[in-house]
Amino acid sequence: MAGFRMLEWRDGFVRIRCELRAHHQNRQGAVHGGVVLALIDEAGGAAGVWSADPAVNRKSVSVTLDAKFVGRAQGDFVEVTGRVVGQGRSLYFVQSEVRDAHGALIAFGTSTHRWRRGSAPE
Repeated sequence: MAGFRMLEWRDGFVRIRCELRAHHQNRQGAVHGGVVLALIDEAGGAAGVWSADPAVNRKSVSVTLDAKFVGRAQGDFVEVTGRVVGQGRSLYFVQSEVRDAHGALIAFGTSTHRWRRGSAPE
């Protein structure tokens, strides 16, 4: 339904694309803010659970999510990048940016995530 596709994923970083369709739009024809928030949340969660070992399946839960909307998307997709900017024993912190198909910033945000039991990196 959401149509998110992971383009790049490594330790502390993720890039995710959403190909825009009619169901991603609000009544004014712009990308719905909920889609942007979901992208920021998805990037935040994914950025902190990467593992080089495919047998390791890390999981997290979102604790906080904050976003600022600064522009309107142009083009047929939006991409979010998420970067881990700090971490403790049970929490990690991510900064994310959402850009349109032309590279223009449309939103940015921060999020805090808690590793699920047994998922924190050692």
